[in-house]
Amino acid sequence: MKILLLCNKSPWPPKEGGPIAMNAMAEGLMAAGHTVRIIAINSNKYSVDPASIPEDYRAKTKIQLVDIDLRIRPLPALKCMVSNRSYHVARFITEGFAKILEQSLKEETFDIIQFETLFTTPYISLIRSLSQARLVLRAHNIEHLIWERMASGCRNPLKKFYLRHLARTLREYELSTLQSVDGIAAITGHDAGWFRMQAPGLPIIDIPFGIDPGKKDEAVNTLPQKLTLFHLGSMNWLPNLEGIRWFIENVWPGVHARHPELEFRLAGRAMPSGITQLKIPGIVIDGEVEDAGAYMRDNWIMIVPLFSGSGIRIKIIEGMLEGKTILTTPVGAEGIQYTDGKDILICRNAEEYAAAINRCLGNHQLVDTIGRNARELVVRSHNNNELMKRLTEFYSTL
Repeated sequence: MKILLLCNKSPWPPKEGGPIAMNAMAEGLMAAGHTVRIIAINSNKYSVDPASIPEDYRAKTKIQLVDIDLRIRPLPALKCMVSNRSYHVARFITEGFAKILEQSLKEETFDIIQFETLFTTPYISLIRSLSQARLVLRAHNIEHLIWERMASGCRNPLKKFYLRHLARTLREYELSTLQSVDGIAAITGHDAGWFRMQAPGLPIIDIPFGIDPGKKDEAVNTLPQKLTLFHLGSMNWLPNLEGIRWFIENVWPGVHARHPELEFRLAGRAMPSGITQLKIPGIVIDGEVEDAGAYMRDNWIMIVPLFSGSGIRIKIIEGMLEGKTILTTPVGAEGIQYTDGKDILICRNAEEYAAAINRCLGNHQLVDTIGRNARELVVRSHNNNELMKRLTEFYSTL
């Protein structure tokens, strides 16, 4: 099949959750024998120099990047609020993207056009006018749910009001889009169930994030030289920032008092000044790192305190593949077929986080066992070759 992927970020370089998932999709489809083309948004939030993309990747995908400024602007946001439109979606609508897409559709014929996230779907009408391809929404999240959860945890009344507005308008757009596509490939079974309830009769499949099965026989380093807690994730994704601030304020003081030798290391893109300027004993800010896998291997226990968000956390899957013991919340572990205490540790509040950390520090064998079980789980459940076979079968039914 010939497949066009419309991406809200460039899949290359695969340095954060969304691009990693989209790159795995592109590589997996090509490995399955399909022809893949990519048109991706190149924004201030994830800016990529086209020349930095490897030549062979550009040749086989014919990737095109379209510059879009996604900075929050008060006046357009106010106009969307008055007109009851989703500002999240409106920021992704540009003439430049439409022109590139139109040119591509006139030059090539596609069997499948896949929208990587909801935010590339505003161009459905244009596509329908130029192409007979079947349209598939690759739902990385239930997008409005992220903002509903953020609103529910917000204490500032004005901010809470606006977050609820963003969630409501995004939900209305998300639901309307279900009437315009030919199928949905959700990233978790939980998300697929929600879509089935909203759109009975629409073909829906759950295809989780896939990993390279070729890595399954590599040795796992579960005990680095220095025992540390760490978090790795982009800080321009608000649920990450929200969770880390909560952990620093509510969990770390007690943990540090009991284990003054323990370090909590923070890595990821777009660290805000409020984090980089922290002067809290035991907390080390590493910022953006070149090799996420190496960083995980150099550290010990992975902390992922998420209270909002949706879909599946790519960095958790990557951490499990590296044999890491991961301490996260029920929201953080959504979409993973885990067993609490066997291949992950679930913490619902500050007390449970502190208890889990103390338990790990007192039992290194437990950490090693959970890490190995975690690796076995993702190798078994996230084999990209098998996932692409399922997706290909799904395409053929549309």
